[in-house]
Parts: sequence; C-alpha cells; structure tokens
Amino acid sequence: MKSIAHAGRRWTVAAVAALGALTLAIGAGATATATSSGQSTSTPVPSTFPDGMLMSYVVNARIANPGQVRLVEKAVAAAGGVVVQSWPQIGVVIAHSDRSAFRAEVVKAGGNAVQSVGATRTASVSEGTPAGLGATWGRGAADYKKATGKPANGDLPAESPTPGVGSDALESRQWDMTMINAPAAQAVTDGNRNVLVGVLDSGIDPDHPDLAANIDIASSVNCTAAGRPDLSPTGWYPTTSDHGTHVAGTIAAARNGVGIVGVAPNVRMAAVKVVNDDGYIYPEYAICGFVWAGLKKMDVTNNSYYIDPFEFWCSDQPDQAAAKEAVRRAVTWATGQGVVHAAAAGNSAYDLANKTVDNGSPNDTTPVARVINNGCQDIPTELDGVVTVASLQQFPAGSTTSRLSYFSNRGQGVIDVAAPGSSILSTIVRNNGWGTKSGTSMASPHVAGVLALMKTAHPTWTPDRMIAELKARAVAKPCSAATAGAVCVGDPGNNSYFGAGVVDALAVMQP
Repeated sequence: MKSIAHAGRRWTVAAVAALGALTLAIGAGATATATSSGQSTSTPVPSTFPDGMLMSYVVNARIANPGQVRLVEKAVAAAGGVVVQSWPQIGVVIAHSDRSAFRAEVVKAGGNAVQSVGATRTASVSEGTPAGLGATWGRGAADYKKATGKPANGDLPAESPTPGVGSDALESRQWDMTMINAPAAQAVTDGNRNVLVGVLDSGIDPDHPDLAANIDIASSVNCTAAGRPDLSPTGWYPTTSDHGTHVAGTIAAARNGVGIVGVAPNVRMAAVKVVNDDGYIYPEYAICGFVWAGLKKMDVTNNSYYIDPFEFWCSDQPDQAAAKEAVRRAVTWATGQGVVHAAAAGNSAYDLANKTVDNGSPNDTTPVARVINNGCQDIPTELDGVVTVASLQQFPAGSTTSRLSYFSNRGQGVIDVAAPGSSILSTIVRNNGWGTKSGTSMASPHVAGVLALMKTAHPTWTPDRMIAELKARAVAKPCSAATAGAVCVGDPGNNSYFGAGVVDALAVMQP
C-alpha cells in the first residue's frame, strides 16, 4: 500500500479562504521564499494536465447549502466536467473532467458560488467516471480473499500462527492489551452493541470467525467508486489488502473462544472502504467515508492512513489547499454529528511539529523533492477534532514497559496519545487467520477501541469531551532515550513522543 499508516495533527486550515477563487495552480520551477512566520513557502508541484487526460477535482462552494451546491454543479457542467458526487452537507462537489482549463473555467462559470477548486491527484483517473450517475453504482469485489502479503507503508508482513486450543487461545500473546489495561476494562464491560465504529480502511473480511458477528453490514460502504458511495453487497470487501481486517481485529475481535480479543469485543464495526485496489486513498474517498460516518451516526472512526498522493498537503499550494479544505469540512461535519476520530501518527520517524522537507510526494506519479512548512499537513489527522496516535514498542521484549517505536512520527503539541503498535497480533484475511503487523496503523485502532469503551460508559459525551477525557486519563509517560536519533522534548503528560501518555481503557470508563 502506498499510504496506509501515516497521520499527524493540529494545524488548522486558516489560509484556504484567503486563496480566493481565482488562485489556480502555480507552475513548476518556482523557488521557495520566506513567509512572515519565518518558514519557507512550499515548493510547487507540477499540476498542468493536457486536454484528454481525465482528472478528478474537488470544487468547494463558498457556502455549504443545497442552493450553492446546485450552482456549483451547473458550473461544473458549463466547464466541461461531470458531477460525480455532491455533498451539500459540506458544500463539496466531486467532479471529473478531461479539459486542461477546467479549473479556470469552473471558477469563471461559478462566480461567487465557488470558493476553491483543486485536483485530487496527479495521475489520471484509473477507476473511470461512474456510469448512470442518477443511481448507486459499484463494481463489487468478489475476489475479496486476494491478499498481496506486501508491507503497508512500514507495516511488517503478516504471519499465520496456529491457533491454540481453548477460549480465545491467542489472547496470551496480546501484550498490547495488557499495556493499555484492556483486560481490566473488559472485566467491567466488553462494550455496547449500540456503539458503532467506522473502520475507514481497505475493507473487513466478512466471514472471519473473529469478526463476522460484529460487522454491521447495513452501515458498510465502498467509497473507492470515484468517491461515490457504492452499496453493492460485496463492495466493501477487502480485495488487495488485509490491512483493514487487521485493524478491525484490534478494535473489536469477538470474545468467542476463537483467536484473539479486541479492545471492545462487543461493539459493532462498519467497513468503510477508502483504499482502492492500487493502495491509494484519494481525498474524494476519505470525504465519502467521513460524511458516511456522520450520516450513519457512527460513534468512532479509525483512520490508519494518510491521504494520497501527498504525505503533506500544503495550504500555500492551491490544488492541495482546496482538497485539504474539502477533507477538513468532511471531518468537521462528521464531528458535529457526534463522531470522534482516531488516526495514526505516521511511520516516517518525522517531527510533525517542525516540517522542512518531503521527498516522497506525490506518490501516484513522480515524487518531487520539495521544501514544506508547518502549513503542510498530514491529513486527515493533522486536523482539529482528530486524535493523533504515536506507536509504542514493547521494550525490553517480554516486559511490561515500552518505548517509542523506531518508525513512529512524533511532535510536541501534535501527538495526542500513544498506544502499542509494534508486532501486534490481530486478524488477517489469509486462511481466516491471525498475524502480526507493525505500524502506527496498529496503534490507532487501540485508541479507537478505547473510545468505543468510553462511549459505552458515557453515551452522552460529545467528541470534544471524549478527546479531553482520553488525554486527561492517559498514563503520563516521561521522555525516554532518543529513538533513531529523534530527541524527545517536553514533560510527562505533554511531550513530543507520547503526548498526554499511554491510553488507559479502564480509566476512561470511570465516572
């Protein structure tokens, strides 16, 4: 996978509105200059597309209401585009066009109705433009058992241990659950069936014995159909990756005498597929996922990925800023519907509080070695209202102590909490089995599970209250020895490695 397992947090998108509707893509070759904050402007990425090259765009209405969205839809058509999906709740329209002047033309046609427009990728649309746009469509995914076995952006390949005999026989290997106090919390409750967790990922194995009973099929969806909800019966099944299946097991593998036990083994999960068969999570997929979570009144989402094709989306680059604004709107709207979000901090061993360079973006065409700044965000998780999770490694091996995983991103004032993420045993697609993976992708679902238990104990708490209590009740962890040369700064309960500390499943359930 190209992008699964990255994430970060907290630098709000304040610059988007100031871009103006007429500010379009800057050409390649510009040099970085200093901003008033002392940081360099980010290096522009080439974004000129020839006629005939089918591209995907977000068009953001200036005001999020149905009337404004209808005006934007008319502007898309007038500019030679096709409306793929409209989200009037957030004032965002997803459009396809093969015209090189589409961005300028949609701004001209839309006038004051259009706030910003930007391409969502640098490669041509591979999934095609949906046919029959008046109705739900989807290509389905019958071959959901196909698994590549390739690492997912730093995640280690899965293993297939032989299950033991007895009640949840692999539970003894779940050192991670002990570290976050999950067994003690489960002695109180395994969670409530009213609680629904959206797993925004590559799909969940529908017939895995540890997962099938907890999948809410009616709330599951495939968002990789160009960003349009696909409700076909098999659309949300995993196709080329078992990443989402592994994540789901950590959140809510059932207590059923088989395999492992998740953090909250009695809550429901919805498979919200946002990863396409090539491993990309484009903005329109994530937007669909977050809005869907809000529409279905989910309680929690887990987001173990960064949005492609940029590891960091820059507010001073118009295309990137427009896409980032659209994602921000989707996250904010879902939060307003009562959804709280957990996300992975990323596997680049990067200081998210002091951004300087990015050598891997865009990852769907040719990466550009570029200067970046703190206005360049790893999304969705460097957005307000999202819990950013760093990864812990059991150290020394076999002990009850931990340190920051060598791959984990960090950042003072960016990381919110920490959870286990190295060598985590969970469910995999192959043989309906179990295997280990490593990554901040594996840390984030521990927090999603803890939030699900919190919602069980405190059903009236808002997302803001839940985040505040999660951090306040975390076990403060002081700076440890530097990992991979990364210096830890800050105090116990507020440092660049662990944020507020290690999440505590039992503590969040207390009055």
